[in-house]
Amino acid sequence: MATPPDPPIPEPPARVLDQRLDALARQPFRAKFHLRGRDRATAELGGPATMRRHAHDLIAKRLAPAEPYKDGRQTPYRGHPVFVAQHATATCCRGCLQRWHRIPKGRELSRAERAYVVAVICRWIERELTG
Repeated sequence: MATPPDPPIPEPPARVLDQRLDALARQPFRAKFHLRGRDRATAELGGPATMRRHAHDLIAKRLAPAEPYKDGRQTPYRGHPVFVAQHATATCCRGCLQRWHRIPKGRELSRAERAYVVAVICRWIERELTG
């Protein structure tokens, strides 16, 4: 008999995500990131569901392991909307996750933490496309 799928993890309310994103946007380094050119076109053409799927896949491979390969240097600055969003939202490496989101280094991200990171990234992309 197959095991039932894990129940979905509730996403933080948009208000909570917006407060975190507003605080991050006050940091000069984070504030300079915006979706432009090809990255913006990719996000617009792909749509929210595709961006969420890509964010989930990229986070699982590049950020979720306890000791990610090349941690601190694993996220390019451009080439995909999720990469830009990761720098803007301080979800680019485990050090930034610990410093800005209080998610400790040295252990694999839980399902809930992965869902939170994806929610933050997708909310930032959504705000960029509508703002």
